[in-house]
Amino acid sequence: MTGKVKNKNKKKSQAAAVWRRLKKNKMAVLGLIILAVIIFFAVFADVFFDYETLVIQQNASLKLQPPSVEHWLGTDEVGRDILARIVHDARISLPVAFATIAIATVVGGLLGAIAGYGSRRVDDVIMRVMDIFLAIPSILLSIALVSAMGTSVTNMMLAISISNIPPFARIVRSAVLTIKNEEYIEAARAIGASDKRIILKHILPNCMAPIIVQATLSIAGSILAIASLSFIGLGISPPTPEWGSMVSTGRQYFRAAWWVCAFPGFAIMLTILSLNLLGDGLRDALDPKLKN
Repeated sequence: MTGKVKNKNKKKSQAAAVWRRLKKNKMAVLGLIILAVIIFFAVFADVFFDYETLVIQQNASLKLQPPSVEHWLGTDEVGRDILARIVHDARISLPVAFATIAIATVVGGLLGAIAGYGSRRVDDVIMRVMDIFLAIPSILLSIALVSAMGTSVTNMMLAISISNIPPFARIVRSAVLTIKNEEYIEAARAIGASDKRIILKHILPNCMAPIIVQATLSIAGSILAIASLSFIGLGISPPTPEWGSMVSTGRQYFRAAWWVCAFPGFAIMLTILSLNLLGDGLRDALDPKLKN
């Protein structure tokens, strides 16, 4: 019982130390605040903007209206409120991005742990497959997979997840190779712990710092991939709002109504910027060499 209490206190103290170092990074805090605001509006999107009347209902009389008191970011080519569509898209793009990286983290983490902890032959087979995927640009791989499987949200999620697996596998493998010969791993092996238990209970928990950083940065890349696929018509289909498709349909009106594609593009930029700032801050906060 005393040992469990000590472990809980140790974890709490480590988390507090990480939070304390993160708070000292002003840009990371800024990124966290921006991301929190985006998530807040995404969660309560229906409270602020009615989906049926403002997001998908067309109104020719309000077509291409500039930003005003009634429509803060203007309206699009069929009279839909741009701000409402941007906010409602956040509740689609963010969960999809988080889900894709969660899948990539679990699969890539397990593959990396098996490669790093297993035999040389297992390591070679797994990592050569990862090298093949890494040789193909992630967005090109996503386009190829979605084109082959068909256009749907599920297929898009699978394609982006698969393209993000190799980086996680390599990061976890590198961390496993560093710690697999530590004394506590040898002790667990000596008392008869199975390889599965050692990987899941001892190795992977000690690889969480680089995994968290990579996941935070990869979510930003996943949002960009979702927008890119939707931009070329392989992602979320209209009339469902999506930042990439909004930019795609609005670019033809850029000279007369710049706001139609500018504001969705700004939403993409702001979200990715907040995640990158937070990811950089987490990398510094979780680095034991930077403790102070």
